[in-house]
Amino acid sequence: MKPSDFIHPEDAAALRQMEGIPGFAAIVKKILSIGIETLQYGMNMASTIRLSEKQMPELYHHLPPICKKMGIPEPEFYLQMSPVPNAWTSGDTRIYITVTSGLVEMMNEKELDSVIAHECGHILCRHVLYHTVARWLSSGLANLGILGTLAIPVQYALCYWSRKSELSADRAASIITSPEIVASTMARLSGGPKSITANIDLNEWAKQADEYDKIQNDGLWNKALQLSVIAGLDHPFSAVRVREILKWGDSEQYRIIKNGGIPTNGSANSTCCPMCGASIQNGWKFCRNCGQKL
Repeated sequence: MKPSDFIHPEDAAALRQMEGIPGFAAIVKKILSIGIETLQYGMNMASTIRLSEKQMPELYHHLPPICKKMGIPEPEFYLQMSPVPNAWTSGDTRIYITVTSGLVEMMNEKELDSVIAHECGHILCRHVLYHTVARWLSSGLANLGILGTLAIPVQYALCYWSRKSELSADRAASIITSPEIVASTMARLSGGPKSITANIDLNEWAKQADEYDKIQNDGLWNKALQLSVIAGLDHPFSAVRVREILKWGDSEQYRIIKNGGIPTNGSANSTCCPMCGASIQNGWKFCRNCGQKL
């Protein structure tokens, strides 16, 4: 798998904008020089259970096949004893994935694969370093001294990019499992156990994101209010994620990837734009849908 095959166009655009912010590189360098990676790694090692062939192998064995399919080195894998369903990936030189016992208990086997594949998608797309910086900035601005004030716009830019990066990781998970499984995973995380959420109509749920867009875009004041709410969030709202992944599951780009790179319409002259997924023809220099240079 290659990130360029599936990365969400809003993720790619947000990353370019973020890295262009004056002082961004200095903030990242400062945080790494403090030793935050070693600190977080040590705390995780001491407070969680490292999974392996010898330690809870039935849970550990979810990870290696996913890494093999994605073509990434296998990260360290940990279980945190917590009733709160969650999963995250941290590190730069030593990358590791942590899942909580609450998440494992809530998910079925395919949904657990989806969560792990989502985290591996972050690794494949090289999201992990900036995610680590974003998490630390949310609580550690004071430790940056004079750079703390300068870091505030960087923090908001990181949060904006982080929200978009989740859409790419959802796509990675849907390649390993399916868009429907990724969406049902959102139902578990948003609504609780399968006994409650099993009968959710995912398409109806996705329509709620369209209604949200209408509210968000209804004048400058409503747009400003919504922005004030989401500016510090590092994940998109669940309905938005469900809509995005189901929509991508119906795209030609997704069908080509699942079909091993062969256009499903049988045409040897068409493929998909790497940014928006729209069909393009051989010989085009730009995508006629999004304007991406090909």
